[in-house]
Amino acid sequence: MNIIKNHEVCYKDLEYISYSDALLQQEYFLNSIIEKKILRKKENLVNLITPNYFLFAMHPHVYTLGKNGDISNLLINHQQLENIQAEFYRTSRGGDITYHGPGQIVGYPILDLDNFFNDLHKYMRLLEEVIIKTIKVYGIKGERSSGETGVWIDAGKPFARKICAIGVRISRWVTMHGFALNVNPDLSYFTNIIPCGIINKGVTSIEQELNKILDLQEVKNNIKKNFSEVFDVEWI
Repeated sequence: MNIIKNHEVCYKDLEYISYSDALLQQEYFLNSIIEKKILRKKENLVNLITPNYFLFAMHPHVYTLGKNGDISNLLINHQQLENIQAEFYRTSRGGDITYHGPGQIVGYPILDLDNFFNDLHKYMRLLEEVIIKTIKVYGIKGERSSGETGVWIDAGKPFARKICAIGVRISRWVTMHGFALNVNPDLSYFTNIIPCGIINKGVTSIEQELNKILDLQEVKNNIKKNFSEVFDVEWI
């Protein structure tokens, strides 16, 4: 079936929102896209276009574990989670455990990859490229680390540190979950986990690298600009 490819992406900033509420919105959009894809195939509706979405969010303190993650990488118990006012969720994304919180920009692209390309590896590398281009604006050299998804500083060196975690889920070539860029978060929350299940490597933020606090909206605007260039999308 030769479908019409749609490169328009509907953008929405959820602002400060609980992880569970953001997850519900992601699932709603993902399921609505899948329903259209099923209908298009069933009825041979080649002109039925599927939409794409991109959500920004910032969450209260929360730890999330990927579907194949190891719970032992959470280093505190339920009572200690309550003491630091943090929640914990098991999720459907790939990857292991990570932290989300204030000062961190989380991006959730919900794309029908049939509109772009059917290649999960390429999708992950392009997400990394968006962040690499974004932090370059601030004079920070982001890198990939072989076999370790995400964006790193000084990859391959003894003091390598991750600045952006990436974990996604794909269903019928529709994506959800996404990336978490550390801009100005409280990095002490990462001491309660083994981030992404990777030992002997650190976590950093733009603030820590530059020793100054950045405007979050400015960083979001740079992410949007780079995402549109890397994925060749038009924002609506």
